[in-house]
Amino acid sequence: MKLNLQDIQNKDMWTEKGYALPSFDIEKMKKLSREKPQWVHFGAGNIFRAFIAVLQQRLLNEGKAETGIIVCETFDEEIIQKAYRAYDNLALAVTLKGSGEIQKEVVASLSESLIPSEDYARMEEVLCAPSLQILSLTITEKGYALKNDKGDYFPWIKPDLENFDKQAVSTIGIITKLLLARYNAGGAPLALVSMDNCSHNGTLLKEAVLEYAELWKSKGQLEQEFIDYLKNGEKISFNWSMIDKITPRPSEVVQKQFVQDGLEGMDIIITSKNTYVSPFVNAEESQYLAIEEHFPNGRPPLEDAGVLFSDKETIDKIEKMKVCTCLNPLHTVLAVFGCLLGYDSISAEMKDPLLKGFIEKLGYTEGMPVVVDPGIMNAKDFIRDSIEVRFPNPFVPDTPQRIATDTSKKISVRFGETMKAYIGKGKSDLSFLTYIPLFMAGWLRYLMAVDDLGQAFELSPDPNLDMVKPFVAPFSLGSTLSVHDHVEGLLKNTEIFGIDLYKYHLGEKVENFFQEMIAGPGAIEKTLKKYIL
Repeated sequence: MKLNLQDIQNKDMWTEKGYALPSFDIEKMKKLSREKPQWVHFGAGNIFRAFIAVLQQRLLNEGKAETGIIVCETFDEEIIQKAYRAYDNLALAVTLKGSGEIQKEVVASLSESLIPSEDYARMEEVLCAPSLQILSLTITEKGYALKNDKGDYFPWIKPDLENFDKQAVSTIGIITKLLLARYNAGGAPLALVSMDNCSHNGTLLKEAVLEYAELWKSKGQLEQEFIDYLKNGEKISFNWSMIDKITPRPSEVVQKQFVQDGLEGMDIIITSKNTYVSPFVNAEESQYLAIEEHFPNGRPPLEDAGVLFSDKETIDKIEKMKVCTCLNPLHTVLAVFGCLLGYDSISAEMKDPLLKGFIEKLGYTEGMPVVVDPGIMNAKDFIRDSIEVRFPNPFVPDTPQRIATDTSKKISVRFGETMKAYIGKGKSDLSFLTYIPLFMAGWLRYLMAVDDLGQAFELSPDPNLDMVKPFVAPFSLGSTLSVHDHVEGLLKNTEIFGIDLYKYHLGEKVENFFQEMIAGPGAIEKTLKKYIL
């Protein structure tokens, strides 16, 4: 068995091995997609093939769509060459269920795969097509950044800004040039939909595109009318979305399953840009996608594939529900305490009644009373799915060490917004909270880089480590130093915590929890037992 268009014609061979096959006419889909493209996507990574491409496949299977998705990769062209074209643009989407069941589907909704070095003219042809309805992106949050922390343009951005007459090389530069081509070809409407997992993603995209356009205009290289086109919501929309689906690197466990099935060529390749690619993608079963309903040139009926559509305000509420209450804060607790208690997988932590109890009390007891309710999605169902289905799934190999990355940049949103919500309800004394300050004390204890057994471990990357570590540097296990004298400056930091913890009577509580956690080896577990069981 090989993953290509010819081999999947032998349907019985595939279905007997448990592979779901596309039920639509693939060649007809490709022909229609080439003649009248409707959807182009930038970013050929795992979440695109495991989630977005599968949504369109569902519509194709049900006869609710006729065209597929044209995918463009502008960062790592090897992905297209080694994981797409070598397999006739087919993909294997593998769903990893917590029960141990593996669902396998051959995805054929990708009509073309394009790279700028070879296919720029075709990319321009697609963007100029009046039939095009959606340009979507999964390029990661970093893909929208144009400048470093000092305000200087990144080296890969400068050439595009300085050499308008040359083909752009950055993703946003390429997209802006292609939008200019669309404008010059008649200015048909188009929805730009960022599907990256970052706050107000559509605004990030809009700001990046406009920055390119404004700079080029300032140099006399394009007209104000093009910028007016970009800013006209009836012509170009920059939709917000909330996306959530864990799609880890290709798993060797899954790869072995293919070998047992007799499927050849399922290699896991590391590109020269250190991207892990394969013709297969593995992901968890749970998935969420909500998109702002603003498509000036129409859209496919993706609601029939489970996508939620609403206004910008509702999409914002869904994201806040997830980020501030139902998922991200719980993940951060598991990350920090997983490192402290010697765990190397999130799923293993969920077998520990202390850690599971911690996130249950954090979410249900302290988060739910002030959770942002989006109306079209149930917060209790979302958090229950996180705790009972997603985190315990042993087939999603996520580590607390990875999740602990950049924790100092996450606390103000993942915990600070909940505290602010209580303050907004008139609570000036937050000392009734237990699990939020317990986490914060745990983070201080984490910064000591010594686990609960007294063994040193390596802290995960965080841009603020050099600033925050000195606050806990004087402490060791069994230390009797004054906690207040050393950590007060940190706990007052509103950029880290969102609020001055002392102003709302939480600073002292964090200090006391931290003092208990540094009493000696085993003190963290003892402290958790005291407040959770």
